[in-house]
Amino acid sequence: MKKIRLTIAAAVLIGLTASPSVYADGFAPGEGMYLGAFVGHAAGHVSAKVDATETGCEGTTAVGCGTTVTKTTLEITDGGLAINGMEGGGWIGYGYKMGDLYIGFEGDFAGGGGEFKITSTRALETKNNEVSARNLSEASAEMKWSGGAGGRIGYYVNADTLFSVKAGISAAKFDVKWANDSESFYGGGPRFGAALESRISAIDPNLSIKIAANYVDYMTAPVSGIGTNDHNNSGEVNSEVSGAAYNARLGIQYSFFDVNSLF
Repeated sequence: MKKIRLTIAAAVLIGLTASPSVYADGFAPGEGMYLGAFVGHAAGHVSAKVDATETGCEGTTAVGCGTTVTKTTLEITDGGLAINGMEGGGWIGYGYKMGDLYIGFEGDFAGGGGEFKITSTRALETKNNEVSARNLSEASAEMKWSGGAGGRIGYYVNADTLFSVKAGISAAKFDVKWANDSESFYGGGPRFGAALESRISAIDPNLSIKIAANYVDYMTAPVSGIGTNDHNNSGEVNSEVSGAAYNARLGIQYSFFDVNSLF
């Protein structure tokens, strides 16, 4: 019985001394090179402004025609158009742990991200001369993908938890449809975000769970070629779209390489 007790005590002692060694070999959250995957929800709003200019005496060449100008401005000024939907993608990055401080670089890519549709009781004439495309009363846009990159700085709340903030740039592709036509529109702008990462040491000291949130300002972009306000192109329509997007993501990431190991 005494030998059994000594054997159990020795096993416990070995376990206690071995665990810190294994734990020390693991990466802190966000440290080294890492890969991850996430799912999330994206939302945002889109605002639009249209300046329509029409010259007088449409369809004639009479003296004095073309000198009369009528300008109409239509603008979404309250709230904008909502966009929301699910997304999924991955992270890749590299980070340095400097005591309790952290600095790193990260890129990400996501598919999906939401869509919106608008309808109107008053049709807009398009530039397309086909009859089937002349009465535009509905338009929709769907985000196909988004991606970005930026620098990160952070603070280790404890050995297992990292809080960080990020700043960088982001880009996205939208598929826009109206009448019988469609086209792809690319937008981008500055992005700001924050993340909280916690190591899952019970499974693997290199594995972390990550919660992240981002805000993207798509700024203002001109949109051309969608519509005109008269039949003979005697006027001009200038449109611009602006907006912002925000997302929340939940995922896991795995650290697997430290460049210092090469030296």
